[in-house]
Amino acid sequence: MERKYFGTDGIRGTVGSGFITPEFVLKLGWAAGRVLGNGRSGQVLIGKDTRISGYMFESALEAGLSAAGMDISLLGPMPTPGIAYLTQNTRAIAGVVISASHNPFEDNGIKFFSSNGTKLADNTELAIEAEMDQPVTTVGSASLGKARRFSDALRRYMEFCKSTISPHVNLEGLHIVLDCAHGATYQVAPLLFEELGARVTSIGNTPDGLNINHECGATAPAKLQRTVRDTGADLGIAFDGDGDRVIMVDGNGELLDGDELMYIIAADRPTTLNGTVVGTQMSNLGLEQALRALGLDFIRTKVGDRYIYEAMAAQNLVLGGETSGHILCLELTTTGDGIISALQVLEVMYNSGRKLHELKQGMQKLPQVLINVRLPRPMDVVGIDSVQAAVRDAESALGAHGRVLLRPSGTEPVVRVMVEGEQATHIEELARQIAGAVTEVIDGAEASAPR
Repeated sequence: MERKYFGTDGIRGTVGSGFITPEFVLKLGWAAGRVLGNGRSGQVLIGKDTRISGYMFESALEAGLSAAGMDISLLGPMPTPGIAYLTQNTRAIAGVVISASHNPFEDNGIKFFSSNGTKLADNTELAIEAEMDQPVTTVGSASLGKARRFSDALRRYMEFCKSTISPHVNLEGLHIVLDCAHGATYQVAPLLFEELGARVTSIGNTPDGLNINHECGATAPAKLQRTVRDTGADLGIAFDGDGDRVIMVDGNGELLDGDELMYIIAADRPTTLNGTVVGTQMSNLGLEQALRALGLDFIRTKVGDRYIYEAMAAQNLVLGGETSGHILCLELTTTGDGIISALQVLEVMYNSGRKLHELKQGMQKLPQVLINVRLPRPMDVVGIDSVQAAVRDAESALGAHGRVLLRPSGTEPVVRVMVEGEQATHIEELARQIAGAVTEVIDGAEASAPR
C-alpha cells in the first residue's frame, strides 16, 4: 500500500505546513497510541532534539497519547539512539522522537521506535495511517494517560554507551574536539568522553532552539577541522542534530566519513562480521574494494538506515552504514548511534596504539562528487528523457571505471546527483552536466506552471 504520511525516516517537513502542524501531530499521537497500545494502557517515551518547535510538538504528542490512554515519560533533549535504547530498556510500548535530524531548525519531524528499540514495521506504520482517518475519541477520564519527567535518562544512556567498549579502554592523554551541532548530544557527549579520560574541547554545544546544524556538526565540519588544527588536538568528532550520525577528523584536520569509519571497525575485527558488511548505493567503491581485500563481501541497499537494517537483519549481519556517518553496530545496539560508533573507533585506536590517520590508510577512496539540486515543489524529474540521456552519457564516459547515481532524497526536497570515478575533474564535469539537465527540467516546469 502507498504511504500517505510516513517516509523513509518517519514524518518530516517544514514546521507549520503539510503534516508538521500541532493539529496533525496531536492526532498522530492519538492514532499511534491506539495502534501501538492495541487496546491496553502502557508507557510511551517522548524525546526530542533542541529545535524550538520541539516544545510545541512535545505538548501535542502528549495530549494525543493521553487521549488514547497512554502514559508518557518525557525525556527532554536526548539523542535519537538514546531514545531507542531506553524504549527497549524500560519495556515501554514505544518511543517517539521529535527531530528533523540534520535538517535546519525550520524543519521538524516525528519518528517512532517499537518496544524492541527498532523502527516500526511497515504494516504498523500503515495501521497508524489508517487510524488517522478516524475521528479522535477520548478514553474515559479515569483512563487518561499521565505524564512524568524521566529524570535520569541521560545518565542511563551514557552508562549504556560506555558498556559497549572494553572496561580497560582509557582515553587519558587524548585531546578530542567534539562538535555537537547545537543538537541532542550537547549534554551527554562532552560528559561521557570526559569520564572516559579524554581532554575535551566542545563546540556546537550551546543550543538556542534556532542554531541546530547551522554551520556546524556532521553536515558542516569545516569549523571542527579548523579547531582540531588550531588546538593541536588528536582528533575531532562531529554529530548531527539528533546524534545518530558521526564523522571524525584526524590530527591533520582531514575528514573521515562513514565509509572510512566502517572500514576501521571492520579491519579491526573482520572475523566477527559474519562475512559481510552492508552499505548503500552511495557508499564509495573504495570501501567495497578494501573490504573485499579483508575477505568480506559487501552488499548495497537503497539509501536509508531502514533499508540497511532490513538487509542486516535478514542475514544476521552486525555492521552496516552510510557514507553520511549513520553506522549500525547491531551486536551492540538496535539503531544507528553516533556516540557508540565513535567509541568503537576509539577502542581500535587504544588497542592498536595507532593514530586515526594511520588506521584509514588501508582504504583508498575514489573521487566522488555529490550535487544536490533543490526542488521548489514535489515533482518527478528523474525519469524525464533529457535527464536520463545525461545519465547515459555520463555512464558511457566512465565505462567500467566509475558509477552514476541519480535519486530524490527521502529526507529533503532535493534530487541528489552522485558521480564516482578515477579522475576528480572528469567526474565533476559529468556531475555538473547531469545537474544542469535536472535544473533545466525544473525551470521548465516552473515556467509552465499555472500562476
